[in-house]
Amino acid sequence: MRGNSEELDGFDGEASSASMISGASSPYQPTTEPVMQRHGLGGLRCDLDYLRSVFGILKVTQVVLALIAFICIETIMHCSPCEGLYFFEFVSCSAFVVTGVLLLMFSINLHTRIPQINWNLTDLVNTGLSAFFFLIASIVLVSLNRKTGAEIAAVIFGFLATAVYAVNTYLAVKKWKSRPQSTRQSSDYRRARTESREADSRPEIQHLDA
Repeated sequence: MRGNSEELDGFDGEASSASMISGASSPYQPTTEPVMQRHGLGGLRCDLDYLRSVFGILKVTQVVLALIAFICIETIMHCSPCEGLYFFEFVSCSAFVVTGVLLLMFSINLHTRIPQINWNLTDLVNTGLSAFFFLIASIVLVSLNRKTGAEIAAVIFGFLATAVYAVNTYLAVKKWKSRPQSTRQSSDYRRARTESREADSRPEIQHLDA
């Protein structure tokens, strides 16, 4: 009986060891890593709230108008002189690409992954420059064009794009001016939280205060 009990004990010990080894390699272990992966992938999602906001609607409108203006100017086969046409082509293409990239980053929250860049200031600079250059390019094209249908359409969409970019610039400036107060309050809150954590991590300070 003693031998049988020893054999059973040994069997139980081996079984326990085997279960521990199999448990260590089991796929049903704590799911910390998969949860983190799901959280990381979940950060890239379509932000419908942004697309429905004023800035989102303006961005979509800017991209559409810049693209239509670029298509109109590309359909012109003959020009004399061509400098105004080339300048308008460059402005409309640049505005379409840059604004399209910003729209993509804002609409899927990709800009939150790159906090080193001030995206509000970037958007303000882009809209301001686009409004200015679209205005200049449209005026130049009006003064140099040959009154063809494609040129007239390009000018119309150029001025429409100028107006939309100007409205966006005005709203972005208002948003930028109202930002410092909230930023300062957030900075004060983070500094207070940091000081509180430092005090909690140094018991000798609490002892002296007591």
